[in-house]
Amino acid sequence: MNPLYTVAEIRQIEEAAARRLPEGALMQRAGQAAANAALDLLPFSTSRARVLVLAGPGNNGGDALEASAHLAFAGAQITILHFAGGQPTSAEREQALQRARGSTAKFEELAPAAIAAQEWNLVVDGLFGIGLKRPLEGAMRALVDAVNALPCQRLALDVPSGLDADSGAIVGPDGAAVRATHTITFIGDKPGLHTCDGRDCAGAVQVARLDIEPTLFQSSRQHLNDVKFFSRHLRARRHNTHKGSYGNVAVIGGARGMAGAAILAARAALMSGAGRVYACFAEDAPAYDGAHPELMCRLAGDFDMDSAALAAGPGLGTGPAARAALARAIGSGSPLLLDADALNLLAAEPALQAALAERGAPVVVTPHPLEAARLLGVSVTVVQADRLSAARELAQRLRAVVVLKGSGTVLATQDGHTVINTTGNPALATAGTGDVLSGLCASLLAQGWPAWEAALAAVWLHGMAADVLVTEGAGPIGVTAGELIPAIRTALNRMVQHHAR
Repeated sequence: MNPLYTVAEIRQIEEAAARRLPEGALMQRAGQAAANAALDLLPFSTSRARVLVLAGPGNNGGDALEASAHLAFAGAQITILHFAGGQPTSAEREQALQRARGSTAKFEELAPAAIAAQEWNLVVDGLFGIGLKRPLEGAMRALVDAVNALPCQRLALDVPSGLDADSGAIVGPDGAAVRATHTITFIGDKPGLHTCDGRDCAGAVQVARLDIEPTLFQSSRQHLNDVKFFSRHLRARRHNTHKGSYGNVAVIGGARGMAGAAILAARAALMSGAGRVYACFAEDAPAYDGAHPELMCRLAGDFDMDSAALAAGPGLGTGPAARAALARAIGSGSPLLLDADALNLLAAEPALQAALAERGAPVVVTPHPLEAARLLGVSVTVVQADRLSAARELAQRLRAVVVLKGSGTVLATQDGHTVINTTGNPALATAGTGDVLSGLCASLLAQGWPAWEAALAAVWLHGMAADVLVTEGAGPIGVTAGELIPAIRTALNRMVQHHAR
């Protein structure tokens, strides 16, 4: 189920395993695994491959030195930049150093300009692992900048140097990190590889468990999103059903000048299977949607909030009519999704937050980082510095399922369970895609899905639709939110066909 482990948890597993194994066994296994991963990235003729290995002063550097010895033995031309540091090193790292010195690998001191002037097939990053607390500065930053500019593949060992393994943020406000094309991470997967800057820095992630006994891995409350988490709700539709079998959705939004947001959300709800969909406008309700006359347009002030699953916020505005509509939505007994302006109104009014926390019906909130920052009373920088903690805190405060959008969207429950989504790409960085997600999630709620599974499935499908569009050549540049909607419909039907056999 793709568990994720914090640095503290990895340390515990590592220490427990080390007590049962000969000294240095874990580093030797990590070095072998790293070498195997590197060989997969090298040209067919290994003897012509030129590999630059960055070996830092700690055990991450020891892993790199072990890998260097194996790669040299395989015939690759290895150049090692070795950073000894000022502190005594572990015995196992010293042994790895001696093995690297006994191989055909060359130890050299190369300035960034010299690195840039040479041709490399691969760079192996073993500068700093999961224990880095200070930003990369000075000569080390210059080295990382030079490596990132190379037109070759880069393999990070455990985590890309400069990246926080828990949060996915680059260490330090003005720090730097290796932008790897591939990462082989040891013992267990880390959340920071999959959210915030992690997706840009880690590239394709491979986990090497180093043959550690499964009994040493404790259960985790952090996971990567997986269809298995919600597949039990992917059911084929019976013939003997009607529109009332699949629920009603009402999108509460569409203030003057922002009607498009409500329409996008309503169309997404319609095309992801809701039986009836209402687009309820804070003001100036149109007669109908010309592209989808199946949608029923209403004034929000006249709508019975107990008659549908509600998606409140897309283009809602923050005026008196919007506030009144939101209060009525929160006071209803319907499943409720809050997005966009509904979250801004919520952040501004503690009374609405209190009412939300007291309601008995399911609640899903889908903030982007700025909306989350407003709700928490902090800066966007604080939210992005630890997206998982921010999502957990919001879920506890609002007693809701939280979907903190962004690269590696984080989902959290009140009890602290977090999931990081892995689908999606930069095609989603355009206006209206959040409205589409709102309508999709509300549609699943209307169809009887529990809030947690509805959020997991909606985020996964939303990202998968963008991935399919990019694969087909339609993006990531220039994809529109409206294009996502039919792609979501296709993905959902294919998933149902596959899982409902």
